[in-house]
Amino acid sequence: MNYRSLLVHLDSDKHCAARIDLAIRLARQHESHLVGVACTGAIYMPVGSEATVAHAELEALVQDALRDRVEAAAQQFRDACTAANFKAFEVVVDERDKAAALVERAHCSDLVILTQELPMAVRTPMISSMVEQVVMDSARPTLIIPHAGHFDDFSKPALVAWDDSREAARAVYDALPLLRQCEEVQLVTWDEHRPGRHPPSAPMQERLEALRRWLLWHGVTAEARVETTATPIAEAMLSRAADFGSGLIVMGAYGHTRLAERVLGGATRGLLQSMTVPVLMSH
Repeated sequence: MNYRSLLVHLDSDKHCAARIDLAIRLARQHESHLVGVACTGAIYMPVGSEATVAHAELEALVQDALRDRVEAAAQQFRDACTAANFKAFEVVVDERDKAAALVERAHCSDLVILTQELPMAVRTPMISSMVEQVVMDSARPTLIIPHAGHFDDFSKPALVAWDDSREAARAVYDALPLLRQCEEVQLVTWDEHRPGRHPPSAPMQERLEALRRWLLWHGVTAEARVETTATPIAEAMLSRAADFGSGLIVMGAYGHTRLAERVLGGATRGLLQSMTVPVLMSH
């Protein structure tokens, strides 16, 4: 398995240049085609008896401003690829909702590259960000880059968060091209310490060992371990990643629907909000 096509989100925020540079670097390393997608986002204007010509004119002005913004982001991407002498790229401008456009475009890519969103003033379990929607709805893995820090070395140790779930298995498989270039890989299962709970079961340790062997067959040497934690899983992951000097965390993304809304699991949302290193997630 290799990444033959990468998709990177283009926008006007201050992190876009770093995201483009990282995407070009990965595309060059993996000999991938690189697709930059700039989305205007959907416009929601009042509709009804009160709608007037003025509303239509305002909508046209907003749409033109958004087109100018995404075209500037697209040109930034073209200029960066040209400056890096990287020729295997294309640009797509999409005028739909950002999350919906990225999810659909990802169907023809192997990996989606986004930047962690800045904290919002209002965020509840019932309100999903654009990144959360892409992670949960995309048929492809998503590589999320922290909005703080500089990340350009994917040969550093990698941390794989494992719970023997379908999502975790999908994430490990999707991360193989990155894991093969890491100098070290740790497979870790966390058991939340609660009064009356027994230590991690032998079957889980056996499953970790089976995963370690499977990775070895795919050219990845890994160390497996089970840890007990009294802190939330997301905090335990970040702590272990810091101790291990990790440059990448690989994990399954968890969520379910409630009242037609997407509700993320605690560890998934915790990592998306507090990540300190790039995280590859698959759902």
